[in-house]
Amino acid sequence: MKQNQTIIIAEAGVNHNGSFELACRLVDEAAKAGADYVKFQTFKTENLVTHSVSAADYQKKNCNADSQFSMLKRLELSFRQFGMLADYCRTKGIGFLSTPFDKESTDFLVSLGVDYMKVPSGELTNLPYLRHIARTGVPPIISTGMSTLADVEGALNVFLDAGLSRSAITLLHCTTQYPTPFSDVNLMAMDTLRKAFGVSVGYSDHTEGIEVPVAAVALGAKVIEKHFTLDRNMEGPDHKASLEPRQLAAMVAAIRNIEASLGTGIKTVAPSEKENIQAARKSIVASREIKEGEAFSEENLAVKRPGTGISPMLWDEVIGRISPADFKQDDLITI
Repeated sequence: MKQNQTIIIAEAGVNHNGSFELACRLVDEAAKAGADYVKFQTFKTENLVTHSVSAADYQKKNCNADSQFSMLKRLELSFRQFGMLADYCRTKGIGFLSTPFDKESTDFLVSLGVDYMKVPSGELTNLPYLRHIARTGVPPIISTGMSTLADVEGALNVFLDAGLSRSAITLLHCTTQYPTPFSDVNLMAMDTLRKAFGVSVGYSDHTEGIEVPVAAVALGAKVIEKHFTLDRNMEGPDHKASLEPRQLAAMVAAIRNIEASLGTGIKTVAPSEKENIQAARKSIVASREIKEGEAFSEENLAVKRPGTGISPMLWDEVIGRISPADFKQDDLITI
């Protein structure tokens, strides 16, 4: 990954459906697409939910589950399998990340040496969890779905109080709905987070398609997170709001093109357009035959291509001067 390049996180999440083999295939596709990291979700169901908690509507619809506990238990991978996945990522040349949902999972991911610790939107108001994450010292990437600015400030202060610098923290604007309606994206809130808290910002996307994350990069996102799957028709809570491998590759390519197009902000002549100046710009030319000693005037001068002679911006300086030579019609004027 190049310096200052947008970090692209391919969010595999639980789209492996509890299968280590599918998880490895997701790593393969994320690496092939050119993502910087592939991210999973690490949890022990018993530490995450009670037996009685009901599944969300989108979870009921997408994976035929009434209970979150039973659904998550089917989607759980072991610590040993996550260790193997981290090793597998190294062989594929892609970074491994995972979102921990409890203290035990957090400590395990720290032991793997992850580059970042992802805090999901649902844990933004979980003070004991946030404190434990903050005390690891691993740079956090914090999703802010379902939150107000005050909620975000409360969570951010936990990390600042633990001694982390603002430069180590990234806030991701996010809308926690799967899929997210475009009318609910509110992408400009990403800039609000940047201005309010003085930290790097990015975007965690749950819309269908790739337009919004690409637009987020144009607006200054330093991190993009996007769900992907092997097949959107698979049963599971997040497949329907995920990209398939070809779309993921298209998103990565589009983001890299947008990055290249942003440039330095200095308005100057681009290297690729210099050769077109002569063909597209104009010069002062003779509109008819002009004799040496004749005064230049609006009656004997015109402006035409090519742009290899005197610029028309010097028109007023040329008018009234004496012609130093004979000129035929359409000759470039020289002084």
